[in-house]
Amino acid sequence: MVAEARVEALKSRHAELDNALTQEVGRPHPDEAMLTALKRQKLKVKDELFRLDSRG
Repeated sequence: MVAEARVEALKSRHAELDNALTQEVGRPHPDEAMLTALKRQKLKVKDELFRLDSRG
């Protein structure tokens, strides 16, 4: 189904963003603007996953 493919794509994107956040935090001087942007993107993906999951 299309919805299942979308969920898998979102889960993959969520993991990519999580990895990017981990790498940025691990830097000696993390870019706060980058961290904020990554966190917002990750939350957006999580919200969409929740929305798709609540549909059934």
